[in-house]
Amino acid sequence: MAFIELNHVFKTYSNGVSALADVSLQINKGEFVFIIGESGSGKSTLNKLLYREEKVNKGNVMVGGVNVSKLRNSNVYKLRRKVGVVFQDFKLLPKLTVYENIAYPLETYGLSDTVIREKVLEAVERVGLKDKLRCYPGQLSGGEQQRVCIARAIVNKPKLIVCDEPTGDLDPKMSREIMDVIEEINKEMETTVIMATHDKEIVNRMKKRVVCIHQGVVVSDQEKGKYIEYENN
Repeated sequence: MAFIELNHVFKTYSNGVSALADVSLQINKGEFVFIIGESGSGKSTLNKLLYREEKVNKGNVMVGGVNVSKLRNSNVYKLRRKVGVVFQDFKLLPKLTVYENIAYPLETYGLSDTVIREKVLEAVERVGLKDKLRCYPGQLSGGEQQRVCIARAIVNKPKLIVCDEPTGDLDPKMSREIMDVIEEINKEMETTVIMATHDKEIVNRMKKRVVCIHQGVVVSDQEKGKYIEYENN
């Protein structure tokens, strides 16, 4: 059984916009998959279904054997403990330090300060920001803020990392560095990575599995694929 399975998934928003139409997809544990497509193609919607930011209208979304689409709202927090999310706009809390931003999700789990500290320091070590623990987000570069976001996403050693345009606001050099960090986490922690992106250079350079969505439909699924562009009709 695949680690992630989408079976005949349909998603239409309340304003009538159809985001996904009959999408079926299987992703194995430890895979690194790029989700590509033009703006409005359904990439971000697919990502949001995986951590239950959005719910399907029809079909099933399975993550690690759990039917996410049928999960009660009161149990969504259990899923999110197993899923790390990396956002394009970082979503860091400006009044908290780097350490506090990374520790924040752990504090809701009732862990001891000692365990939290160990986990935070390990995560910071992985992203190369050990010397920035006392800094605030406003004192960091865009690339450094994204590293903090990645550290926060992996601090609880999730089985899945969902990334939504993580290099969208970064220059090419910093984008490559961020992708190297994420690829290393994928390999060393055997964490499944699903990444929505417009970054052609990164997709073509890394030669991972590439799933292309066009107008809500999967139109291509390539192993060691390249960036494909479809124009809207």
